[in-house]
Parts: sequence; C-alpha cells; structure tokens
Amino acid sequence: MQRKAYITGTAALLAALLAGCSSGSGGGTSTDDANPGDAASAPAAAQPGRYRTLPEPCGAVGHDTLGTLLPGIQQLTDPDQRDKAYRGVPALTYDTDRKVGCRWKVESALATDRLSVDFERVVSYDGTVSDDAQAEKLFQGMAKAAHLPVPALSAPASPSTSPSGSPSPSGGPSADPSGSPSSDASTDPAAGGSGSAAPTDLQPRLLPDLGDEAYLDDQLGSSGSTAEPRTVTVVFRTSNVVVTIDYEEQPMAVGAVPDSKEMQDRARDLASQLADVLDG
Repeated sequence: MQRKAYITGTAALLAALLAGCSSGSGGGTSTDDANPGDAASAPAAAQPGRYRTLPEPCGAVGHDTLGTLLPGIQQLTDPDQRDKAYRGVPALTYDTDRKVGCRWKVESALATDRLSVDFERVVSYDGTVSDDAQAEKLFQGMAKAAHLPVPALSAPASPSTSPSGSPSPSGGPSADPSGSPSSDASTDPAAGGSGSAAPTDLQPRLLPDLGDEAYLDDQLGSSGSTAEPRTVTVVFRTSNVVVTIDYEEQPMAVGAVPDSKEMQDRARDLASQLADVLDG
C-alpha cells in the first residue's frame, strides 16, 4: 500500500511541473511578440558607397591629355625618356583599395610643368553614417581649408549713382556696409594675374557641373625669384570617392606669368575625363 501511495504522489508532482512549463511557454510567447517591435525601432544600417575599387591612377590620364598638360613631353626626342614621362610615378600608398595617386614632371624650354592626380575612396566605420556622407564631410573640410572667396553680390545698374539718385561722393572703389573699400580683383594674383584685370569667373570657386560637388582653386605663388609659379587645383567628389588634381607651371623666363584661363581649362577638362573614368 505504501508503494502505491508513493507512485500516486510522484504522478501528481509531474503533472504540476508540466502545468508550470505550459504556463512559462505562454509567457515566453508574450516576450517574443515584443521583439519585432524592438527590431523595428532600431536605426537602419547606413548604405555603403557606390565605389568598392579605384582606377589605376597612372593609366587614368591619356597620352593626348598629358601632351596638352605637359607640353615638354612632346619635345622629348628620346623614345625611352618620352615613354617614362608618359608613365608617371605612382604615389606612395599603403592601401591601394583606399587611396592611389600618380605624379608627372616634365621640363621644356619655356616652363616646368607638374601634374598630380589622387583618388581617395572613403569608407565610414560608423554603421549609422554612410560612406557618401563621410566623403561629403571630407570634401567640405577640404573646401573650407581652401578659403574660397564668398561670391560677390551683383553690382547696381548705375555704379556712379547712389540709391537716393545722387552721384556718389567719388569715382573710387565702392564701399561695403562697414565702410571699407571693396577688394579689387584685378590686383589679386589668384584671380588671374599680377596687377592685371581678370574675369571674376577665373577666381577660386565652386564648380556646379562636376561630380556631386566640386571646387577650383588658383594660386599664383613665388619661387623666390621674379618667375612666379601658378598652381590650379580641382577637387571633386562622386559618391564616396574624392579626386584631387594639382596642376602647376613654373615659367623659365624672368617675369613670365602662367596663363590662368588656359591652366584652368586644362585642369577642368582632365577632371571631367576622370569623372568619366570613375563612371566606367
């Protein structure tokens, strides 16, 4: 009789345990139902950039373009020297998936020309920031460092007449609201020449028709002599790749000044070609 009572008690205990497990399973279902809501509230992962690789930089610039940018290359009579000049020198880099570049330098009877091209593929390591957004941040920092001038306001219809209709006090330069004379672009070396009038469209500026965003910088420097080198820089961003072009000309003749428009046109043409290379 004792053995039968023991078996009956054990069966009752097992039944109670099974009932508890069934109740716990129901609670688990309630918890699981909350998970989809938590997943929906989590921020979506940022999208990767369009580009996963970079072009071979020394091969990205064609011979015809190099012949235009570096006129001295066509004056080289030695085939080996000419081929070496066309090939350029790869920039030192430790990660060709992220940054590559190439350099060219050619001397002629008139000037020494230098060209550098750099590609940088930007990758964001923040899951909430896209590669494009990170590249845009890099580009904006470069543009800010270039200190591009603020676009000038439109001039009044009659410069010699004040808003009240009376003639201006003098025929000198106009003044800004603070009373200071406005800067004269004709004396700004970066605007297109040393002491010579230059069109405002040759000043450093944003370029609206290149990549996702772009700017051009134009600086006339000093080499410590009367020959002044000019450097034209074009930087543009396409998705998560930032491309930088530096084009420099150092005249040989004393007093010679490189032509701003010619150099800018050449650099912008190259930039358009490199944008096409990226698009494949």
